[in-house]
Amino acid sequence: MNVIMVLAAILFVLMALVGGSKGVRSFFALFLNFGVLVFMLFFMTNPDVNPVIVTFFASILVCCIGLFFINDVNSKTVIAFVSTMIVISVLLFFIVKLSDGMMIQGFGEEETESLSGLSLYVGVDFVKVGASVVIISTIGAILDVAISITSSMQEMHRRNPRLQRDELAAAGMDVGRDILGTDTNTLFFAFFGGYLALLIWFKDLHYSVGEIINAKVFSSEVLLVFSAGIGVALVIPVASWLSAAYLVRKRAS
Repeated sequence: MNVIMVLAAILFVLMALVGGSKGVRSFFALFLNFGVLVFMLFFMTNPDVNPVIVTFFASILVCCIGLFFINDVNSKTVIAFVSTMIVISVLLFFIVKLSDGMMIQGFGEEETESLSGLSLYVGVDFVKVGASVVIISTIGAILDVAISITSSMQEMHRRNPRLQRDELAAAGMDVGRDILGTDTNTLFFAFFGGYLALLIWFKDLHYSVGEIINAKVFSSEVLLVFSAGIGVALVIPVASWLSAAYLVRKRAS
């Protein structure tokens, strides 16, 4: 048994002990999401298929697995799903335009040596592929914040059903503000940890600050971090107001 299997077994045992049946479903959801991403890659290699549209449908499947498969279909997961898809739709348009304007598609000169023996005529629109990478990288953080907001607000409403819509929305925003700081830090350190070797390489090659900022491989990752932060910031008010409107309407009925 290799190390990966041992780590997977440890993860499964811990998720089952801590999360119970939801923990077990969360473990298998990892493999389902991996399958979605594999199928997405197959479709994206077809030059007749728009990678952004493929990514949008893949995002829907990932959200369904992360919400409905793990937490069942209920009001909080449905609201989290709708909130996430609203934000993803906004981000898709924003990121495609920004990726095209920043010209970060394709490969940077730092990757030339690794690609020297390969053909670059792959027939794929790398502007849209780059936008797809950003969306897939941000959806996890957005989904996590959305379900955190809706779950917290439903618990607050259950404990104090007399809260009005504005009070519920304000309470959801308060929860979101606490989550926002930790999530943006998580995104930053994930970028820094994943690209620490690249930053060390920049230092060894004596890149100036301007050269680092304008390096394509660095700019694309900064765009990813900022886009994820924007998505997290947007989903907080969307999820808060949608959840508040639903809870007040449910109480009135």
